Amino acid sequence: MTEEPYRWLEAIANRREYVREQLKGGTPVFAVSRPEGILLLGVGHGHSKVFEIYNRHGFAALGHPVDIEKVRQVAIEAAHLEGFNRSAEDVTLRRLISFALSPSFKNSFEQIFSPPLIVEAIFAEIGDRPEGDVLVRLHFDGNHHYDAGGVQVAFHQPKPEAEALAWLKARLQPQDSLGRTAALCLAAWQALMEEKPLAELAPPDEPVGSMAGRLVEAALLDRQRPGPVHYRELPPWNS
Repeated sequence: MTEEPYRWLEAIANRREYVREQLKGGTPVFAVSRPEGILLLGVGHGHSKVFEIYNRHGFAALGHPVDIEKVRQVAIEAAHLEGFNRSAEDVTLRRLISFALSPSFKNSFEQIFSPPLIVEAIFAEIGDRPEGDVLVRLHFDGNHHYDAGGVQVAFHQPKPEAEALAWLKARLQPQDSLGRTAALCLAAWQALMEEKPLAELAPPDEPVGSMAGRLVEAALLDRQRPGPVHYRELPPWNS
């Protein structure tokens, strides 16, 4: 009997390694809080990286497409249930993460006899002002953290992810145009994909077109948009 906890820990360690191996083909996603709203950006094949959840909420993710869709459905159902039981204004990202999304990820990861969710994600909630925006980095094992700096990056390797996050925070300015903000994210995307040092990366002036045959997917949680729904899909950049 004393061996059982050790077997479970070994199974969890193997599971963690398996998920990380499966995530290696995933491409990074970004979220940036700006004066006009929150930009969500990824590079995929169209409607595969950036998604709407609820009135003031969206998310971007990398991982297995089927698992990303499962996460999207869980998030939508939890948000609508919260809105029905309370009110649309009472649907907060902190409650969605704490009571629905993080437990779902954690349970999926720790149930060693069922397949785990192969997803790394960023969730966003827009506030009335930039200082009221909420960005959450949610990992495949249910661990999550909030960011007060207005920028989040999700990638399958922690060290390059942290480097890209620091690089973007050092270069993004509130007065930057939406195009320049996207260009900086795409420069970080390319550096991560090509395993180039971020310290040597020169900021570009404009966003590129297609990236390795993929489309740049982007949406804005628009602070100025009238009505309850703030999610606005942006036209894809393609060449």
